[in-house]
Amino acid sequence: MKRGSTFILRGAVIAIGAVVLALCVFALPAIWAAVAEEYPHYTYVFYVILSAFYVAAVPFYVALYQAMKLLSYIDNGKAFTLFAVKALKRIAYSALSISAVFVASLPFFYIWADNDDAPGLVIVGMFLVVAPFTIAVFAALLQRLFREAIEIKDENDLTV
Repeated sequence: MKRGSTFILRGAVIAIGAVVLALCVFALPAIWAAVAEEYPHYTYVFYVILSAFYVAAVPFYVALYQAMKLLSYIDNGKAFTLFAVKALKRIAYSALSISAVFVASLPFFYIWADNDDAPGLVIVGMFLVVAPFTIAVFAALLQRLFREAIEIKDENDLTV
């Protein structure tokens, strides 16, 4: 496989990482400062939700790093190796941990939505739980498929 075959995917991973970093550094503090001024009695709710975003950023970047490693394995012709399976496993665990962080913050989304009379906020919180969970399920499925492909490849190598 040519080395540049995953160039666009690498660019997308880097772009996603840069956007999330910009959101964490610039957008979230500005948004939450304004929200805390508007609702002074519920500042603890906003700080818990803000903390959830920052805590979720850590496994997010672990997953991006593992995705870069997986693309490197694909470029080097080592897609169907145990290293690729381990990278997919780490991506799945990272996505599950992001989902768990947002599950823990859902009650605070409810408090905010109840105070602001905006039920859509709970739906946003639920989307933040479901999206990483879907990614975790997909990564686990790919992990299983890669493992089965490795087993089939090993059996074929032994029979020849």
